[in-house]
Amino acid sequence: MDSQLIALGIQTFKIALLLSLPSLLVGMLIGLAVSIFQATTQINEMTLSFIPKIIGVVIIIILTMPWMMNEMVDFSTEVFNMIPTFVQ
Repeated sequence: MDSQLIALGIQTFKIALLLSLPSLLVGMLIGLAVSIFQATTQINEMTLSFIPKIIGVVIIIILTMPWMMNEMVDFSTEVFNMIPTFVQ
């Protein structure tokens, strides 16, 4: 039973990482592109890096929402099916 709980914890961290990866990756790439643009043009405006990142992350969340929901429903169903094994 302890090994099942540990495996469930590991699986929870994996699903959290998997679901957050697209948003974090897009935010990082947009931030890198804006930083390179600011370095080449010597424009040092803080909001210039903030607004494109928010727009990019919102767009990627909208585009990946069906996949994220499918992954979360599958994980939740698996956890609910495991509850009887933990109650004993």
